[in-house]
Amino acid sequence: MSKVSYYTAEGLKKLRDELNQLKDVERPRASQAIAEARDKGDLSENAEYDAAKEAQGLLEMKISKLEEIYSNARLIDESQLDTSKVLVHSNVKIKNLTNGMEVQYKLVAQSEADLKTGKISVDSPIGKGLLGKKVGETAEVQVPNGTLKFEILDISRD
Repeated sequence: MSKVSYYTAEGLKKLRDELNQLKDVERPRASQAIAEARDKGDLSENAEYDAAKEAQGLLEMKISKLEEIYSNARLIDESQLDTSKVLVHSNVKIKNLTNGMEVQYKLVAQSEADLKTGKISVDSPIGKGLLGKKVGETAEVQVPNGTLKFEILDISRD
């Protein structure tokens, strides 16, 4: 069963560029490595040939996985997002009720997640816990160290 993921235009372009790089640059390079190894003689004792074939297999698996992700990717129109509750591509300002710390996150697809820029995956424990919550509600999130409680302070889309 395929899982639909929602992307920004930037995230979808990044995914497409990575897929094109693998197909247009890495795939021919892998084929060339196999051809060069094959030219070196007896294939039954050719470790270079075996390594090139294995690398090609791993590359093909990666291409296949990215093609599946890309085929199930949907571009989301951020201007149409409902800001009454937390959804994919919502910017959410939350307060940790344990330590009083406030942070802001943007909920994104798994492949766009980047904690350094404040983007967390909707598939992460915190992302899952925040989805569907409204301003003023408390989200209880199960993490390996126990349960965290966050108060939703603000939801925006920019």
